[in-house]
Amino acid sequence: MTGSDAASPAVDTSRPHPARVYDWWLGGKDNYPVDEELARRILAVDETAVRGARANRRFMHRAVRTVAEAGVRQFLDIGTGIPTEPNLHQVAQRIAPEARVVYADNDPIVLRHAEALLRGTPEGATDYVYADVRDPDAVLRSAAEVLDLGRPVALSLVALTHYLGDAADGDDVHGLLKRYVDALAPGSHLILSQVTADLNPEAVEKAAGLFARSGTPFFPRTLAEFSRFFDGLELLGPGVIPVTGWRPDPEDVAVQAEGIVPVYAGVARKP
Repeated sequence: MTGSDAASPAVDTSRPHPARVYDWWLGGKDNYPVDEELARRILAVDETAVRGARANRRFMHRAVRTVAEAGVRQFLDIGTGIPTEPNLHQVAQRIAPEARVVYADNDPIVLRHAEALLRGTPEGATDYVYADVRDPDAVLRSAAEVLDLGRPVALSLVALTHYLGDAADGDDVHGLLKRYVDALAPGSHLILSQVTADLNPEAVEKAAGLFARSGTPFFPRTLAEFSRFFDGLELLGPGVIPVTGWRPDPEDVAVQAEGIVPVYAGVARKP
């Protein structure tokens, strides 16, 4: 486990962390009162929060199945969050037991649960990197200990880019993702989802304000801004679309009837 090479960092329970807020929305137990408080406050202004978190997880499952069935056998999941079964490696290795998976996250809680992530198939490999998405050199260097970056990799950043700003905010999220994609071999795939204000402007803006005031900047993006992440890549059908509509299973069709989920999703192949 790459992430265990360094001393375990301390968990900061004085301020909410997005991974733990997300965990609360998913019904998990690995969060603290400060995370639950923010999760409840956001849910009070945006009733789609829980529905969106769960829709994101199901999208990840469908997207991973899709690229695994297309022959991809390596996965790099950045911003993986706290383990919620089935995890990405379980989805991939059900289709291809030899699949190799690297998770990366910067929450110490995830590090403490890394052993749960490592229970993959004997034929494959599963590892964890304690690293920040903003440091692609470190993430890719560690991932290369398990993955062959000269062969196709599915790069997954599900519900992560809305925590990263643009160039004016000091992050340059589009440039950052380009650095990751440029490091991957042809035949690699990019799996993304992102909160948007297009579909529920007032509620999403209120939620973004609550995140920002808690110390976590939050950046909803328009359809055009999100679509830019896939520039130069070949979008898989049905293209960029609200998350519950991306190759939906019956459960997702049912969720569509419950109301909107203000999240865009897409999967694309590097030619």
